[in-house]
Amino acid sequence: MSGAFRLDGRRALVTGANTGIGQAIAVGLAEAGAHVIAAGRSSCAGTLAAIEAAGGTGEAFELDLSDPEAGAERLAAAGDLDILVNNAGIIRRADSTDYGTADWDDVMDVNLKAAFLLSQAFARSVFARGAGGRIVNIASLLSFQGGIRVPAYTASKHGIAGLTKVLANEWTARGLNVNAVAPGYIATNNTEALRDDPQRSAEILGRIPAGRWGEPADIAGAVTFLCTPAAAYVSGAVLNVDGGWLAR
Repeated sequence: MSGAFRLDGRRALVTGANTGIGQAIAVGLAEAGAHVIAAGRSSCAGTLAAIEAAGGTGEAFELDLSDPEAGAERLAAAGDLDILVNNAGIIRRADSTDYGTADWDDVMDVNLKAAFLLSQAFARSVFARGAGGRIVNIASLLSFQGGIRVPAYTASKHGIAGLTKVLANEWTARGLNVNAVAPGYIATNNTEALRDDPQRSAEILGRIPAGRWGEPADIAGAVTFLCTPAAAYVSGAVLNVDGGWLAR
């Protein structure tokens, strides 16, 4: 059954692939045999080097999704694709009483609007070719919980969970499976402030049954699985990869 977990001959686009979770996902897909287009708002040279070191193939282009329309426009330049991973995301922290509309709009544009427009453009291309494909959205624990001081991020990640389900309802019968992965507390730039706060970090670790912060590679494995033939009957799912956080 090993072939069911391979992606040979597939072409994948990963957004936010310049660092962290996105970079790990790009490398994971390449290790499974996919040709990976790494897109990021800064250089993805490090990601390409990691892909090549793992024996995979890839290419890259810069993509700043603060303009949500930009992703759909650039999608055509990437050529025919079989896999889309909507990973790019930003976070802005402030008390909800002080949260500015500019921060709200910036987060929603990158995290939710751009993901929808990219998915829409990808689906149109897939259906026009009469092909199938996979979309994996990166959700969050805050697709289920409220969090603190991150109202726009929480709203956007609740939106990603809902978007995943509605697109799965519409597109699965046409051969395009849509799922999401909800990372727990992962050691990335987005969680640096939490990890640097001894009290907050201890509180978080005290609730995680696995007893550790997650690594980007933990997310890459789940995403890669959802893109393989082994997950052919999985659609509309939001898979928690959180060390057991939500079970406690």
